[in-house]
Amino acid sequence: MQISVTGHHLDIGDALRAHIEDSLNSTVEKYFGDAIEANVVISREHQQFRADVSLHVIRGLHVRGHDSADDAYAAFDIAAAHLGKRLRRHKRRLRDHHSNKRETGALPAQQYVIAGYDGDSENNTDETTADNPVIIAEDTTHIEELTVSEAVMRMDIADLPALMFRNAASGSLNVVYRRADGNVGWIDPNNA
Repeated sequence: MQISVTGHHLDIGDALRAHIEDSLNSTVEKYFGDAIEANVVISREHQQFRADVSLHVIRGLHVRGHDSADDAYAAFDIAAAHLGKRLRRHKRRLRDHHSNKRETGALPAQQYVIAGYDGDSENNTDETTADNPVIIAEDTTHIEELTVSEAVMRMDIADLPALMFRNAASGSLNVVYRRADGNVGWIDPNNA
């Protein structure tokens, strides 16, 4: 597994880098054997350290964890514990859904990152308005065919605010999202 450890406005020492690599390797090996890549960013926020961990386990499965603490080691350890908990849940759910194994197909799609518009005319050019945002990045992705429970699981594991998927029952595009009250919302245009 390729592991990238970076510090945001701070220097990462060899001891912390070795601790992160050992911890991630042991956590991933416990549940999946080997992963594709991991990115860890340690940053300083006010009086605390923040650790953001992003793990690309297999194609289509990204797991994220983050936390803050007074010490960079503690911040990473807590974030890694969150990551391990999500991997354990995912592995258990895969085992539970193994009996319902089916062939899934994915729709090809384009994914864009669009610059935010803050309304400040000094920071935005004439081309950047609320009606004409600037595209920062463009990538090819796939919209997976999932059940609603699998989509909620993927959204939870990846720590995403929303996830678009093709509903395995109806074949239509659906969205699950995290509501402000902490519950999960589900948009299904077929039931409208």
